[in-house]
Amino acid sequence: MSALEENIARAKTYISRFAEDGVMNHIGGENVAAVSGETFEIISPVDLSKLADVAKSDAADIDRAAQAAKEAFKTWSKTPGAERRKILIKVAEAIEARAEEIAFVECMDTGQALRFMSKAALRGAANFRYFADQAPASEDGAVTRTPTQMNTTTRRPIGPVGVITPWNTPFMLSTWKIAPALAAGCTVVQKPAEFSPMTAKLLVEIAESAGLPKGVLNVVNGLGETAGKSLTEHKDIKAIAFVGESQTGSHIMRQGAATLKRVHFELGGKNPVIVFDDADIDRAVDAATFMIYSLNGERCTSSSRLLVQDTIYDDFTDRVAKVAKSIKVGHPLDPETVVGPLIHPVHEEKVLSYFETAEKEGATIAAGGEKIGKDGCYIGPTLFTNANNDMAIAQEEIFGPVLTAIPFKDEADALRIANDVEYGLAAYLWTNDLNRAMRMTDELEAGMMWVNSENIRHLPTPFGGVKSSGIGRDGGDWSFDFYMETVNVSFPRAEHKIPKLGS
Repeated sequence: MSALEENIARAKTYISRFAEDGVMNHIGGENVAAVSGETFEIISPVDLSKLADVAKSDAADIDRAAQAAKEAFKTWSKTPGAERRKILIKVAEAIEARAEEIAFVECMDTGQALRFMSKAALRGAANFRYFADQAPASEDGAVTRTPTQMNTTTRRPIGPVGVITPWNTPFMLSTWKIAPALAAGCTVVQKPAEFSPMTAKLLVEIAESAGLPKGVLNVVNGLGETAGKSLTEHKDIKAIAFVGESQTGSHIMRQGAATLKRVHFELGGKNPVIVFDDADIDRAVDAATFMIYSLNGERCTSSSRLLVQDTIYDDFTDRVAKVAKSIKVGHPLDPETVVGPLIHPVHEEKVLSYFETAEKEGATIAAGGEKIGKDGCYIGPTLFTNANNDMAIAQEEIFGPVLTAIPFKDEADALRIANDVEYGLAAYLWTNDLNRAMRMTDELEAGMMWVNSENIRHLPTPFGGVKSSGIGRDGGDWSFDFYMETVNVSFPRAEHKIPKLGS
């Protein structure tokens, strides 16, 4: 039996429970169907086979989960940070113990390659460990003094929060939002993406088995226009953390306005990787191809625009095309696979539409540009050349293994092209000139930048974008700023004289 056949057999044992039991809501520590009894079907992008029936929730289910979170908040918010830390460390350990199961389920649910998902599960554990360690000090503030008063600040958990997670690497990204919320003392109602809800079920099971009290983490499945909308509008949900499309973020902001929701958005990107002719070309090729062709290109920080100095443009794009053509596309459980199927036929159709658009606009398809096979949502790693920044392929987030290469003349030209999009999440810069790197990073419109590197995450650093790429920052203490309220208490000294009014 081959490695792929062995992996498929193991995956069947992990996902069979979902086919048998469906993907139910988890509210107040209990698995429950939607109040309406309705369900919807999810399919695997691997072969379009049915995976499970999922609870199709609405406002009644969201209200039930919000009430459970509100009740649990009374005790979880008062649980000492040191105690929360112990529980969250146990959650991290439990994630590690079930890392293979998480990875295999994610592969079949999303189409992501096992070589990346095996690491993503462990990244989820790392997120819980990191924020667990921050929990004991999460309430700490500062002391300021004047001759007549002393001020002390502290932070308090904001209350029950809503977390709406995406369909790309959903397990890892959900831990990125949920772990700091729990560490801060908040309770959570999660609405997973309808395309890939299975690992959300695993996470809440794992968390409660590790000692997380019932009702602290609740999961409600459903569609964005019903369950998601109800979550963003519910009066007892104090904040919404969302990862997804920029347009959806705009809708959520409007929906939460009536209840003055605090929002945190990690939205779209059309991120440039800028390569100057003095760069280490071999490393730059490796980084540029890794950041667009790993994770199926379905990542907000992918380097989907390749800006290359005109003196090396032809050579550099030839190298990228060679790499793209050599990448193995196949079953996500094959250890050799780099690019698996895209998440869903609807998304596949969107990505495929850009191939015709590119040719109409005058770009050249130097690699890929076609669907692979008849079953599943497989698309070859694609490179567009002879492109300019006015084209749709350079302006719109395609969210697939598709790279658009644009030449530039000098620093000013590179900056103009890089900044000439509505997004501003990430940017990648390749040059061996330190002064140039400093000039460029001073002017690039992006929330995060990497110089001579691919995306390397360091959890204490801020993560987030500018312009249409988001609001707020994740990571380190920035996460606690979102999930907590800062309170100031003033203690006047006896020397302070209170003004007298009247006689």
